[in-house]
Amino acid sequence: MDDRGGSFVAVRRISQGLDRSTAHGYHSPSADVVAGSAAWLGKGLSCVCAQRRDSDDRPSFELTTNQEECWRRLQKRIEVPYDGLNSDHQETLRALWDASYPGEELHGLVSEQWKDMGWQGKDPSTDFRGGGFISLENLLFFARSYKKSFQDLLRKQEGDRAMWEYPFAVAGVNITFMLTQMLDLEAVTPRTIVGAIFAKLLSENETAFDLLYCITFKLMDQQWLEMRASYMDFNTVMKSTRRQLEKELLLDDITSLEDLPSYSLLQ
Repeated sequence: MDDRGGSFVAVRRISQGLDRSTAHGYHSPSADVVAGSAAWLGKGLSCVCAQRRDSDDRPSFELTTNQEECWRRLQKRIEVPYDGLNSDHQETLRALWDASYPGEELHGLVSEQWKDMGWQGKDPSTDFRGGGFISLENLLFFARSYKKSFQDLLRKQEGDRAMWEYPFAVAGVNITFMLTQMLDLEAVTPRTIVGAIFAKLLSENETAFDLLYCITFKLMDQQWLEMRASYMDFNTVMKSTRRQLEKELLLDDITSLEDLPSYSLLQ
């Protein structure tokens, strides 16, 4: 599932009937940092300026006080591991079930039922290592905010699906992890243009990470269908999704996440 030693399990579907090398000074998708361009700095982001640390050859970006506070709050969310003994975490997990399968009784936080959602086993808590508690919050936000899109993905209701499909819930944890890496959220301040752009968007909408998660999930599924992917292609699909997302965030006319072309995928 990720570089920390997680795993990814395919689910068999039972059928029911930038180039980035020249854009904005951005290099390869695996590059950690890009140099700020005059065009980017002119996109209403004059309050964010590149600075280079003596101990690091990568630039950092100076944030406003409000941007820094929002960045820190998001970092604190990311640092929280899922705790199966925490009553709040347990209730959030139950809430995810209720939002995913309205009217269907859950027989326990450890139950074979969870496999239907795409967890690897009957205890979802074992799958949160790569994403932490925020990955559960992301899923719940998606389920409550964009019900149709969530249900379409959960039940694989759109497109010509592969015989071997990605497991929905575990894919969601992967997406959370990918976004934290793409946005460089473990850094004290953003060290990429994409991260700095997101910091500004976050300061204007504190649910920006959750919203970006929903957009990314739908974009990933669209890429999956377009590539006619199967479970062996999951990492390739995720890389393609990340490249497309970075490309959209770097567009000149993006002033909110709702301006991203892929936002239109949500329903």
